[in-house]
This record gives sequence, C-alpha cells and structure tokens, in this order.
Amino acid sequence: MSAAEAAHAGAAAWDWVTGVAQWGVDNWSRPGEPDRGIRPRLVQHMRLSYVSIGIGLALALPLGLACARWRRLYPPVLTGVNVLYAVPSIALFFLMLPYTGFSEWTAIVPLALYTLVILLPNVVDGLRQVPDHVRQAAVAMGFGPLRRLVSVELPVAVPVIIAGLRVASVATISMVSVASLVGLGGLGQLILTEGFRRQFDAPIVTGILLTVALALVTDAVLVLAQRRLTPWAHRDRARTRRVRAASAQAGKR
Repeated sequence: MSAAEAAHAGAAAWDWVTGVAQWGVDNWSRPGEPDRGIRPRLVQHMRLSYVSIGIGLALALPLGLACARWRRLYPPVLTGVNVLYAVPSIALFFLMLPYTGFSEWTAIVPLALYTLVILLPNVVDGLRQVPDHVRQAAVAMGFGPLRRLVSVELPVAVPVIIAGLRVASVATISMVSVASLVGLGGLGQLILTEGFRRQFDAPIVTGILLTVALALVTDAVLVLAQRRLTPWAHRDRARTRRVRAASAQAGKR
C-alpha cells in the first residue's frame, strides 16, 4: 500500500469514527420523543439487567442455603435449574408473552432464572467452604442460626458468591439485548432494530460499546463491593506479600 492509499484509508477510518460519534451525540436524547434516543435505551437496559440480577440473587441465596443445609436437596435442584438454562432465551421470551404481554417482565423473568442458574452453585460452594471449626466457634459464643449465618457464614462465603455474581451480571447484561426481538432489550434495539435492519453502522457500534461499558462498570462495582465486604482478605494478602518480600530479602543475604 502506497503512502497516498494509506493516507486515504486513514482519512476514511477517521471520518467513519467521527460519523459514529456525531450520531451518538445527536441521538443521545430526543426532547420531543422521550421514549426514543440512546439514553432511554440505556436506562431500560440497566433496569432490565439490574432487576433481573437482583431477583436472581434473592432466589439463589435462600435456595442455596437450603441446598447447603440439606445436601440431598442439591442434586435435583441443580438438575432442575440446569434444564431451565438449556432452554434458549428467545424461546423463553416468547413463552412469557401470553402471560406478561409486552411488559418488561417478559424479559425479567427469563433473565432472573438464568441468573439463578449461574449463582446457585456459587452460593452452595461458598457456604460449604466455611470451616466447621468457625461454625463451632460461633455456636460456642452463643450465636443463633440466623446470627451465625449473617455474621459468620455469609461473610466467609462472600468472595465465592460475588465471583458468581460477576459472571451472572456480565452474562445478563449481554443477554438483555436479545429481548429486543420481543420489543424490549434496551440497547439491543439500537443494535438490531436501528442498526442491522437499516444496515446502519452507527447504532450497532454505539449499542455494542455501551453494553460493554455497562458490563465493565458493573464488574468494577462488584469488585469494590467485595473489597468493602471482606477487608480482612486484603489485610491477609498484604501480610502475605510482606512476609514473602522479607523472606526473599533474607534469602539474598
């Protein structure tokens, strides 16, 4: 490729980028059409995602606690939720239509079930990883079952639960776009309705970038939440690093 051709390709790429950015600025919000534009789609995407994740977590915690307490319950429950996960999301959206119509619950219910499938094993594994001597120490201190669960077992299980929540959050945020096939989907409407159907790049790129950004921001917030909920873990890691550094320095001497 000659220098002139390279310069022409670079100018074309720059024009394409500026065109996409300008489209995003021009269509961020439409005062005369409050239900259209990028911002309303982003708000709907966040609402569908976070409500689904919250419901899935609210279902996974008590169900996971029951499965951790009564081990025979876990295999059939896990099999049942895995069967739900095997059902294609598009099929579930259309199956919900006769019962919920074109309301947001048509997307929230299937997405919450998928979130439950991802979170349940993490909740069970996290609770099972609590050492027995920790539980026994809590009982010896007079902790009742509820106080032991809230003050001892759940804090110890938080890293494993949040690890599953991070995976479920990213998966849910990406799957919300599929709901655009039933008239929902938030940013998915930019990608499918205004992008692919019109063969227009700007809505597609904007929808994908905002979806990825929303997933990254949500993941970062969950990481920060884990650090706030488990400060002892970071103190232990810092102490371990100091011990290793001191051992390395002593070895060099």
